[in-house]
Amino acid sequence: MYSRSWQIIRDDTKKTFEVQGQESNTDHFLNLVHGMQRQGMTVSAVILPVTNRHASKESIEFTGYRRDEGLYARLMKEYQQKMRGDEAFWEEDV
Repeated sequence: MYSRSWQIIRDDTKKTFEVQGQESNTDHFLNLVHGMQRQGMTVSAVILPVTNRHASKESIEFTGYRRDEGLYARLMKEYQQKMRGDEAFWEEDV
């Protein structure tokens, strides 16, 4: 079993990805990506074990995708805006 894994987020619409970092527990990251998907965002998460082949984040590549630094921050900002929009929707119904 691997002790650490790379957390990678992909924007499937724009065909871009960003290596977020290494973690031993990926639950929080996967829950965030799942929440984004439930809000209608076309994103996916990839968890790769840190091995000799993928020792640095520059060695990670996906066919058909290009690297996009800052992708995670932009997606989080969009996700937060969508979540705020849902709260405003529910408050109006009350």
